[in-house]
Amino acid sequence: MFTLNGKRGLVVGVANGRSLAWGCAQAFHRAGASLALTYLNERARPHVEPLAREVEAELLLPLDVEQPGALESVFADVEACWGRLDFVVHSIAFAPREDLHGRVVDCSRDGFLRAMDVSCHSFLRMARLAEPLMAEGGTLLTMSYHGADEVVDHYGLMGPVKAALQSATRYLAAELGPRGIRVHAISPGPVPTRAASGIAEFDTLMKDASERSALRRLVDLEEVGALAAYLVSDGARGLTGNTLMVDAGHSIIQ
Repeated sequence: MFTLNGKRGLVVGVANGRSLAWGCAQAFHRAGASLALTYLNERARPHVEPLAREVEAELLLPLDVEQPGALESVFADVEACWGRLDFVVHSIAFAPREDLHGRVVDCSRDGFLRAMDVSCHSFLRMARLAEPLMAEGGTLLTMSYHGADEVVDHYGLMGPVKAALQSATRYLAAELGPRGIRVHAISPGPVPTRAASGIAEFDTLMKDASERSALRRLVDLEEVGALAAYLVSDGARGLTGNTLMVDAGHSIIQ
């Protein structure tokens, strides 16, 4: 169908076998790409290391984007190993629990800034560091959710943060397009990842999405990964700046 043979990509956000980033990494590997993966900290490493071996990752690097210099170190290691980069997946998000579970109007300044820094600004930082490694073009992907476009019960603070991320995607696409760098946000329906477990009433949200989606079901990691693999392939070279829904048609139902 299409191939990623010869392409090299950095996947940020694999926490375990239920991560959206893991679905992407598997799809990239099946299509022939060479991969670099990151893990958050030493506590997370035992969960990510066997997955990195499964996709034959050439690099497995620690990355906490809140630590000064950590992101720069990852890109320096990627450059030293490969000298170039064809795609990056940004699949990380965070909001302090007390801010996430409360009303948006009540969120703290520090909580808002931290959520925006980890979930949105880190994508801008990755784009800036990836740009010089994509001299022949490339693709940047990030993960969003329907709560960026409409109010979703219990999604709270992450709604405005993901809306900012989607807007940043469009601006990055416009600014980096002349260099042949394409930028997209993927917006999956609810998937039971570790990060999603922090959202209150998430089981109810999944049940509603399954019952009200056009296909009457949820999507899975393989379907999210398949879209990501297509977007970084040469077959999608005419696409940029989009937020692409892979949600079994849930977003079209009122």
